[in-house]
Amino acid sequence: MREPPPPRRIALFLRRMTVRLGASRFGRRGAALLSLVVIGGFTAYGVVLGGHVEEAHEFVVDMGDAAANIAGFKIAQVNLSGQNHVTPSEILAAAGIKPTTSILFVNADETRARLESMPWIASASVRKLYPDRVDIHVVEREAYALWQMNGQINVIAKDGTPIAPYSDDPRYVNLPIVVGEGAQEQVGEIVDALARVPAVRDQVRAAILVAERRWTLKLRNGIDVRLPEGPVDDALLQLADLDRDKKLLTRDITIVDLRLPDRVVVRLSDAAADARAQMLKARAKAKKGGAA
Repeated sequence: MREPPPPRRIALFLRRMTVRLGASRFGRRGAALLSLVVIGGFTAYGVVLGGHVEEAHEFVVDMGDAAANIAGFKIAQVNLSGQNHVTPSEILAAAGIKPTTSILFVNADETRARLESMPWIASASVRKLYPDRVDIHVVEREAYALWQMNGQINVIAKDGTPIAPYSDDPRYVNLPIVVGEGAQEQVGEIVDALARVPAVRDQVRAAILVAERRWTLKLRNGIDVRLPEGPVDDALLQLADLDRDKKLLTRDITIVDLRLPDRVVVRLSDAAADARAQMLKARAKAKKGGAA
């Protein structure tokens, strides 16, 4: 069986050591000795490879870090910027930077990719400044809405990425709420549409995605507003006009159905429906009596 090639970090170390260690305080002799240390570590890697890949890899990495640190390449300063929700310890852990890490073994591209895999981080940049400094800048996603699914509520970004479980953090209290499967993927559409009609937006408690095709708005007073499929701007403007002119949303109703382009369908509450039935019955009786 062909032996696997040496880890990229070891190869990277050897290449950089050839260039840089000759100028260090150890000079050529120090470079040669440190090279032997790393080669010895790689030999140990091959010896214990069978069945212990992770242990062997960590062993070689630690030996390489130790050798490079002796030569003056131990990371002494890490400058972090841009973080708000993510803590410095979480950033360092994701970056793989420990107190014993050598700057020679920090791969900026791989470190950036690991940071950008964190839910809160949208983008990251990693700069190495020899001999012992690393600068990390992150751009965090913004909490855009709350997404409820299967009884769980998560904070999501505008692109729908879940970034944190909901908590009592004051920053989350006034976020719009969307509910249902696929709602996180269409959250920008409904939130932006409501933002253009603040008279309606301010009355909405949650937007529920139905069958991943259309939205139903749950208002704070309990009324359900059924919106049509596709763009909802016209329907929201129509609803705002009806409420302004007819006080529609303060009436004793339970549903406003805006799915039909040529009409608005309203369902009365049970109490209102009973009252209306009694009124119609009384009118019919009075009309019958008058005819007699």
